[in-house]
Amino acid sequence: MTRIAVVVFPGSNCEHDVVEALGRVNIDATLVWHTETSLAGADGVVVPGGFAHGDYLRPGAIARFSPVMTAVEEAARDGRPVIGICNGFQVLTEAGLLPGALQRNAGLRFLCRTVPCRVVSTRSVLTRTCEPGAMLELPINHNEGNYTCDDSTLDRLREQDQIVLTYDDNPNGSVADIAGICNEAGNVVGLMPHPERASSSLLGSLDGVGLLASLAS
Repeated sequence: MTRIAVVVFPGSNCEHDVVEALGRVNIDATLVWHTETSLAGADGVVVPGGFAHGDYLRPGAIARFSPVMTAVEEAARDGRPVIGICNGFQVLTEAGLLPGALQRNAGLRFLCRTVPCRVVSTRSVLTRTCEPGAMLELPINHNEGNYTCDDSTLDRLREQDQIVLTYDDNPNGSVADIAGICNEAGNVVGLMPHPERASSSLLGSLDGVGLLASLAS
């Protein structure tokens, strides 16, 4: 069985959602506190959503220096899956594991709703079992989800097939409608939508199941 570490920072609030959702796709998930220096031999890691360290300074800016991030960076270098969801995406950009940055939403409003997203790349660890062009209904819940990068970075993301998901109707002003990206190797993925909140019919959607199940492939 695949074993995934779910990192918990002070202010994380989606860690139990992720653990439960991964369990639905037969993945053994274990919570790892941010002061730990090891992922205890996990096959991969998820950095979940929330407000790590209260989002002081800017989202992810303090979490990026937590002791556990050394182990997360090591997992990324080893080619293991490293997934950042919402606040986790912000942490991964602050840590330099993904390019670009997340800024305040266009309109400066917190967004909490389900949005249609399109699978663009299927070479990432999160989308490798998806159909190219597939439409997924996924919840968003963020205030700083507006992805931004310079023109050269955007060109590189396109050339290297690193744009994983795009919004079909951009809710937050992200450049090129980007909802999620991966690194060049495809094993580090950051996305603003919450697949764990679309993993049960009781939650209103099963569209996140395929994404999470990809981690066990």
